[in-house]
Amino acid sequence: MWTTKTFLTKTKRGNILKIVREHYLRDDLLCGSAACNTCPHKDDEFVLDEKPESICALFDYPHYLVLDSNVVLHQMDVLEEDALTNVIILQTVLEEVKHQNSAIFQRLLEIINNKKRKFFSFVNEHHKDTYVERNPGEKQNDRNDRAIRKASAWYESHLSINTPVGKFPRVVLLTDDENNRKLAQEQGIVCCTVKDYIENVTGFVGLTDKLSKNVMPESCSKDALYPAHLTPTQVHAGIRSGKLHQGAFHASRFNFLEGTVTVQGYEKPILLQGHIGINRAVDGDIVAIEIFPEEEWRRPSDIVLEDKADDPGDHLEEEAVLLKTAKPAAKGDEEITPTGKVVGIIRRKWRQYCGILEPSKFVGGTRHLFSPAEKCIPRVRIETRQSEALASQRILVALDSWPRNSRYPLGHFVRALGPIGDKDAENEVILLEHDVPHARFSEAVLACLPPDDWTIPEEEIKKRVDLRSECICSVDPPGCTDIDDALHAKEIPGATADGLKKYQVGVHIADVTHFVRPNTAIDKEAANRSTTVYLVDRRIDMVPDLLSSNLCSLRGGEERLAFSCVWEIDDNANVLTTKFHKSVIKSAAAMTYEEAQIAIDSTRSDAIVSSLRILNSLAKKLKKRRIENGALLLASPEIRFEVDSETHDPIEVQAKKMMDTNSMVEEFMLLANISVAEKLAAEFPQCALLRRHPAPPPANFTTFLKAAKQQGFEIDVSTNKSFATSLDKAVIPERPFFNTMLRIMATRCMQQAVYFSSGTVTKEEFYHYGLACPIYTHFTSPIRRYADVMVHRLLAACVGVDVTHASLLDTRQAHAVCDNLNYRHRQAQYAGRASVALNTHILFNTRVEVQNAVVLVVKRNALQVLIPKYGLEGPLYLPEDKFAYNEEEHAQVCGDIKLRTFDELVIRLTLDSTNLQRRKLVFQLVKPHIPGFSVVPEELDKMDVDVAIAKKTEVTPSEKKRKEEPVGKSSKKKSRKK
Repeated sequence: MWTTKTFLTKTKRGNILKIVREHYLRDDLLCGSAACNTCPHKDDEFVLDEKPESICALFDYPHYLVLDSNVVLHQMDVLEEDALTNVIILQTVLEEVKHQNSAIFQRLLEIINNKKRKFFSFVNEHHKDTYVERNPGEKQNDRNDRAIRKASAWYESHLSINTPVGKFPRVVLLTDDENNRKLAQEQGIVCCTVKDYIENVTGFVGLTDKLSKNVMPESCSKDALYPAHLTPTQVHAGIRSGKLHQGAFHASRFNFLEGTVTVQGYEKPILLQGHIGINRAVDGDIVAIEIFPEEEWRRPSDIVLEDKADDPGDHLEEEAVLLKTAKPAAKGDEEITPTGKVVGIIRRKWRQYCGILEPSKFVGGTRHLFSPAEKCIPRVRIETRQSEALASQRILVALDSWPRNSRYPLGHFVRALGPIGDKDAENEVILLEHDVPHARFSEAVLACLPPDDWTIPEEEIKKRVDLRSECICSVDPPGCTDIDDALHAKEIPGATADGLKKYQVGVHIADVTHFVRPNTAIDKEAANRSTTVYLVDRRIDMVPDLLSSNLCSLRGGEERLAFSCVWEIDDNANVLTTKFHKSVIKSAAAMTYEEAQIAIDSTRSDAIVSSLRILNSLAKKLKKRRIENGALLLASPEIRFEVDSETHDPIEVQAKKMMDTNSMVEEFMLLANISVAEKLAAEFPQCALLRRHPAPPPANFTTFLKAAKQQGFEIDVSTNKSFATSLDKAVIPERPFFNTMLRIMATRCMQQAVYFSSGTVTKEEFYHYGLACPIYTHFTSPIRRYADVMVHRLLAACVGVDVTHASLLDTRQAHAVCDNLNYRHRQAQYAGRASVALNTHILFNTRVEVQNAVVLVVKRNALQVLIPKYGLEGPLYLPEDKFAYNEEEHAQVCGDIKLRTFDELVIRLTLDSTNLQRRKLVFQLVKPHIPGFSVVPEELDKMDVDVAIAKKTEVTPSEKKRKEEPVGKSSKKKSRKK
């Protein structure tokens, strides 16, 4: 049978259309219960047990659970536990969850597909006895609640009629909706709140800890600490009228009472200050803000301010210190910043957060504070009865709500990750905190792989240009196994019209797209991951190891499929012709940068060395031309760890060495990327995947220019060419690291380079500021970047070798893919830096060092300093009784000593492990010497002895082995080229 619904609608042209919708209903849909005698089940179709065991003390009889939509949306962490079985998920609930939260929907599907969990999906919307029509004037949510009640009542009736008397399982409806529960009880349906049910479950310790504390944030007006948020209707109206603005909230890492929101129409981000100004926004939330009148605009605060270690209870501390240091600036002050406040939350971007449990003030108490690993996330109130067991663990917590009368958001415990300080647990924290997909590849993905002994078929070779006879080689960091590029160069007969020599130069890139076909499971997984993530002691691959380290890796002496970009170039490094083709190559050698440099500098004269020397000579000319065009040579503190071959703990650290061969490879990768970008833009002007680097706004340079001026240098940032020239001239001979430091600071003024689809911005916006080139893309690393995979597919369509990628022509889809690429790329960078910081902490667990440091930022109560040797940053706190902050010069003054940005210091580094929950590196000033504050040599000797004695009992087997073995036997970290 079926039902029909007819309604009339009016088109834009004024025509009236009659629309008839048919909804088919059936009477043969199975109930899924093994207790039922009438539904024609097969043995393998029974999902629900005949006599389900009751685990809840409230119900001493067998029963099935029916869940409403809100239970699924808010209590997924409970549902994922093995405790609850024999659960009926109605189609009404599935569709509502899918509409509201796709991530929760996917998690629910995984549970349903797990046969051990016994979750049965019942299609109530197409069963003649459970389908309900929406009544006139009835809200969709109310109709859905009525459908859930109808299905619950039908199950109870169906099982009682078709099961032996007294033996049928009952049905219990779990709902937290008070009105829904009341109406269900009036209909004779047994129902219960999730909290009451879970708190009475026996045999599953810790299940109540996972209950979501879902309090309506604006319903708590009693003792409110925060202003109420506007309703969605008010927010929408305010944004349309221009009174309100929307944007993503970014919390400060230095000051928990500050944050910013970037909005259209304002060059600078909007500054938010204080608890009231931030008004319960959490880093990443999309918020609605009201911008204050210009006379109320302020400077950002100059202090480093952390949340207090003790639980202050539900009250807000005085914000006088913050407001005093962020007083309104005078008109014309370059540091004045538009200021505003949060008036509404448009969309929460909450996720699960890693961190530690802080001990409660009250012995035996269940309410605790959770301290996230990420500084820009507020602490969270959770309830747990496992505090003693969790005190030494890294744990995962989910946010639930943030009522107006609570200083902190409410959340619930999800799971323990492992002991604090355990290497695996700490790496898990890094991956989770930066949202790095790192689960094992699924069976569906692995099923897309060729066999381990796969070789290139002859028919495939015939389709390609055979370059196996060319002298091709790769140059990479030591230990690199995912080799995605190789090069060759040779002189070719004849000369140009100017009498210059001509060379054939080729860049050969692994042909990953031969194995990763569009819309397959492996393609979808690679698109989601978007990039390979490199930690100090491990690599999280974008594609399975069989491809990344074997079949796609251009290893020496092995035949591989490639996508080649081959140029004719004259002796002045001018490109005469460019060709692209799929190829098959056989690399003659896989070399490290150092090996290639030694070969170039040697007296050898074979084909490989000849090729490398041509490449090196041309690369220098290409680089010179780029710099003349205005390309910026920036810097970042890059280091390389030497790790133990067994424990993978860091043994030593050193700055990365840069050689001519690094630059040689980089120049030809840049040239290949530019050549491909030009080809794609010409063929697909609306959907080419490109990469642009926006010019930084002048406001980004304010602090940097002041700091450089204090050192006697006027830096011209009007264009990238004048900027590059100014940086070249800013040299202090007696301070060789100064220019590098200047370039590191300049890097931090830059905006992030981003992927984009060419049809979404104007051609002028294609420009790459840092490289000083009008168009650019990523083509050279498809093993580790999904952007390059997409570019390969587009290029293949351009040259007519593969036209199966029509979906890439969808501009909207390409834009969505670019958003994910940019997000994953940024998170991978942050994860890599966090891994360096973690391993630096491990390194300092057994050592104390005195190192040179440079001042990066001067704050009102601290100096942010950089240790060049370790690429490590941290605050050096300054006592107010010793130092005075000079606001005009951004300097800290102590008598005759003045500390400013770029000043060089000597710092003592130790790891403070006195509080296991909050291990941190401690920076202590050695030079310049400040009486009563600096660590003096005598104290250094004594403190080092004390540390050695304290840590004498902490020697691990790997440390013992290092002391017994000669230096140099540990393996180096596997890494990638820049």
